[in-house]
Order: sequence, then C-alpha cells, then structure tokens
Amino acid sequence: MGHTVFAFIGTLGIPELVIIFLILMLIFGANRLSGLGRGMGQAIRGFKDEMAPPKDKPAEAEPPREA
Repeated sequence: MGHTVFAFIGTLGIPELVIIFLILMLIFGANRLSGLGRGMGQAIRGFKDEMAPPKDKPAEAEPPREA
C-alpha cells in the first residue's frame, strides 16, 4: 500500500521518493528547499486559519428589519 500510482510514471515507492529528494537537494540546495518548505507550510497554515470559523467573534446576527 506504500506506493503512489501515476498513469504516466508508474509506481513511486520510498526508494524512488528518496532519489527524487536527493536530486532536488543537489539542484536547489538545502537552504532553498528549507525556505520553500517553510513558505509552503505558512501558506497552508494561513489557508486553514482563513477557512476555520472565527473563534473570537460572535456569530453575526441579522439587523432587525424596520416594519
């Protein structure tokens, strides 16, 4: 069950993912990859924060209608 299947690539297991990660390390370097990972983590965290219901604001009630 530890394989990811892509129609155009085949199956990717742990050894293949490690090789891909090592190639990325050689191309971009450790500092750039850590910055990229940090930036993606902050973006995902920001997205989750925006999608979550606000905790400190009470639910907004509709203003009373004038008759």
